[in-house]
Amino acid sequence: MRRIQSWIRLAFIKGVSVMFTTYKEALEWIHARLRLGIKPGLQRMEWMMNKLGNPETKIKAVHVGGTNGKGSTLTFLRSILEAGGYTVGTFTSPYIEQFNERISVNGKPINDEELLLLANVIRPLADELEKTTLEGPTEFEVITAMSFYYFANVKKVDVVIYEVGLGGRYDSTNILDPIATIITNIGLDHTNILGHTYQEIAFEKAGIIKKGIPTFTAVKQPEALKVIEDQSEIKGSQLDRINQEFSISAHQSREKGEVFSLKIKNQSLAQLEICMIGQHQTENATLAVCVAQYLQQQGLFSITEQEIRNGLKKAYWPGRFEILSGNPLVIIDGAHNEEGITAFVHELQSRYEHRYIHMVFAALKDKKLEQMIAKLDKTANQITFVSFDFPRAAKAQELLKISQSQNKWAVEDWKSYLAEEIQNIDTNSMLVITGSLYFIAEVKPYLCKYLKNLSKTM
Repeated sequence: MRRIQSWIRLAFIKGVSVMFTTYKEALEWIHARLRLGIKPGLQRMEWMMNKLGNPETKIKAVHVGGTNGKGSTLTFLRSILEAGGYTVGTFTSPYIEQFNERISVNGKPINDEELLLLANVIRPLADELEKTTLEGPTEFEVITAMSFYYFANVKKVDVVIYEVGLGGRYDSTNILDPIATIITNIGLDHTNILGHTYQEIAFEKAGIIKKGIPTFTAVKQPEALKVIEDQSEIKGSQLDRINQEFSISAHQSREKGEVFSLKIKNQSLAQLEICMIGQHQTENATLAVCVAQYLQQQGLFSITEQEIRNGLKKAYWPGRFEILSGNPLVIIDGAHNEEGITAFVHELQSRYEHRYIHMVFAALKDKKLEQMIAKLDKTANQITFVSFDFPRAAKAQELLKISQSQNKWAVEDWKSYLAEEIQNIDTNSMLVITGSLYFIAEVKPYLCKYLKNLSKTM
């Protein structure tokens, strides 16, 4: 009761009329908008922002796009800036542990009262917009609008790092005028919306490049990089590229992270350490360092080399090759497209080649499932496909039919199955849960609780 009363006082102060009185009501309304699907375009966002007094123009932001690695890159940069003493807002998707984390400050999700306030700000606009020819905003557009209002009017921060939701050119975050732009990489994902070639997808991703604003990229495919280079030239954006303006060397994998050296133009940083696992994470960390140094050079922020090192080492992003338990060995990873699967199986093969790998996999039906499952088949000694509750989720039996593995299973009740299988893991085996980030968001809290209870009985 006190929490509701405190929120009502906050709403009164902000001049917001109360439509929802509980966090649960607000969250159900937001999630109900999933029925509208994905509707690329900026007109609905521009309409809402205009009604709100254009809050997106009142924040200092870094914009992060790409196929994979957006969340990790964002986290590395956030951690570096935090180490420098700054207050950093972030906007990410999807969530892993709780919905509120999509809008966070210094890694801490907004509280329930704040989300309730934001839902009550945006709901009247959504209802009004629904009556126009533009039609109602999607779930992602609603959340994006909430984040702009929050960082402009509720919680002032030094900088906000925005992660693109889908593509770039028509993504709802692309009404930003950022201080720096990052494009992590290009992969063949969401091809039904973004295009079927690296060039087509790169063009959509390059849509976040802004006139006169520098762009930093780890894109490697020549045909995709050419698109990024052309768009940067057209828009007058300085472009820093991996293996050209900056490069990685002396990479070594360790049990709980990576060590590497970095050269940025004429400067070198040796023996940088990160605790996120995977060679691909060195590229994400490098992008964050390049942007941090640019912000330092421009006098926008004051960041020392030691703060960069400290920030990299402390950075943590859930659901990315995350070891939930060492004994028994249980790992989760949100490898949700072909490029993500490639990076994931590379790490499994290089780190655990002598382990019996029991893999559990769930995915959305609109992914390139044949290519993804083929890679998993070659890596897993045993593979189990599971269903989970999400509108676009593939059924376990559908995934089973695609697999060519000689040791494969399909399971509907993944909770009971995982609980039973964890009991059977021996010292030469490991349980690996991977696939859709929406699935990982369901699995992680369940497994953390189960493993915690299990440890008490051992």
